[in-house]
Parts: sequence; C-alpha cells; structure tokens
Amino acid sequence: MMNLNSRLFDKIRVKPETREIPRAEAARCNHPGCAEAGLYRAPMGRLREGQYFSFCLDHVREYNASYNYFNGMSDADVATYQRNAVVGHRPTWTMGVNRSAKDFREDVAAHDPLGAMRARAQRRAAYDARPEQPRYGIAAMKALGVLGLDATADSAAIKTRYKELVKRLHPDANGGDRANEDKLREIIHAYNYLKSARLA
Repeated sequence: MMNLNSRLFDKIRVKPETREIPRAEAARCNHPGCAEAGLYRAPMGRLREGQYFSFCLDHVREYNASYNYFNGMSDADVATYQRNAVVGHRPTWTMGVNRSAKDFREDVAAHDPLGAMRARAQRRAAYDARPEQPRYGIAAMKALGVLGLDATADSAAIKTRYKELVKRLHPDANGGDRANEDKLREIIHAYNYLKSARLA
C-alpha cells in the first residue's frame, strides 16, 4: 500500500486545475446587415492567405458553397498552380541531372548557408583532378611486357598478340627448332596469368 504522506509525492508533477476562462464576446458576423455573432472563420481568398472573415453559421455555409480559390485566374495559371502543387511549390530538377557538374547553376548562398554543398563540390573537384591510377598491377604489367604490350591493351589485343607470338615461336612452325622454347614458355605463363586475372 502506498504511503500518501511520502516525500516522493511532493515531487510528482500533476496537471494543474484548469479554470474556465470566460471567452471575450465574439465579433459580429461580417456579412452585411447580419447582427449574429461571427463564430466561424472563412478564408478571405487568394493573395490574402492567413486572413479570415468571421461569419455566423448560415453565412459561413453560404460563403463556403460559393468560395473559389482560383476565381480570376486564367486556365494556364490554374494549370501551373496545380503542376507546382504536386511538389509542394518547391523547385525540382529533372531525374539524372548532375547537380555537382560545372554547368549546373544554383544559388549556393541561398540553398547552402553552412557551406556543406560547396565543400562537397570542392572535394569532388579535387578527386576528379587527381592523377589517373594505372589500370594494371605490377605483375600484370610484367606479363604485358613479356607479350610486348603496354597498359593500353585490352583483352582482345592481348589474345591477338598471344596467338601471333605462339604461331611465330612454336617449334612446329620453325621446322622443329627448339631455340625459342624458353621464350614461348614465358609467353604462355604470362598469358595464363593475364587470363587468371581476367584481363584476357
């Protein structure tokens, strides 16, 4: 059983009693000639957002039945408004647009007050300006050197060069002469390495 005289009960927060505050007398209905109290708000319309009329129940119903936000707008203006309403009237960019590209213009100061996007663009520019890394590792470059190729060679060029060297250095193509046998073995070993590295 709880002790109601405990010090812990002094620390419990309890919602204070709310007293009914008498409401100020409501304004009169804004409809001409009406003496009723204007208890219901109705928007004043386009270009006056946040401003309201005060009407009685009968006149607010009448006003709402005839209210048209687009009154006085051309069909083209209504269509533009509806198209912009899809994205909440915020600027959008086409899918696939590279916002970090040089030709993409945007007011950085207005959209990037902390400079985060500017810093990202600078890092991207530094990354793009770095020297190009070699395509192949040291072992692959040695194997390409054995075949007489450089780093620009693709898999088709490697295969073509390999076939050409094997035909030229194979003992059967040289009347059984085995003088180039070591060179041929080196070429086969280099080609097999390039194949295992998925470069040929």
